[in-house]
Amino acid sequence: MGARQSRDPGYLYDAMTRPFAFVLALVAASAGPAGPAGAQAAKNYTPADVHFVAGMIGHHAQAIQMAGWAPSHGAGPSVRVLCERIVVAQNDEIVFAQRWLKEHGEYVPPADPRGHIMQGMDHPMLMPGMLTPEQMAFMIQHHQGAITMVRQLLAVPGAAQDGPIFRFASDVNVDQTTEINRMTLMLNDLKRSSQ
Repeated sequence: MGARQSRDPGYLYDAMTRPFAFVLALVAASAGPAGPAGAQAAKNYTPADVHFVAGMIGHHAQAIQMAGWAPSHGAGPSVRVLCERIVVAQNDEIVFAQRWLKEHGEYVPPADPRGHIMQGMDHPMLMPGMLTPEQMAFMIQHHQGAITMVRQLLAVPGAAQDGPIFRFASDVNVDQTTEINRMTLMLNDLKRSSQ
């Protein structure tokens, strides 16, 4: 040992930490790039998750459009309350879906009711509203479409394993089922009052 080495405790510290820092640098370099590209390498979601979340944006936009017509089209008080609930809940879910897609580097579709194609149809559709028994029945069918989307997602192996996606799908299923039950009661009332 040289004179500096034997008397300087800092020398021993430097001699021990430099190799350690070098090893850490090698480990970090082998881990891959940091940031979004590195984060995407460890995806905990599937293409089915992306398809479901993106599809729900257009699906909810259609329901919001229909529900938004209630005040200007003479809807009764109970239908207006239901429509207000639909608008609030589904706007919140659109915000979640758009944020999730953006955070995961996926394409974020606009919340445009004209862009969503319902199950069993080969083109986007204009939604009629829900003021008559026929329109209410169609809105029930529309909500059943969302439940079908949830079932299709859950049928894909590995899908809905991401916690937020599973909760989102569960919330959609519960909310849509609850609204279907409410609309079925309202539809029955509409049919009775029109007789």
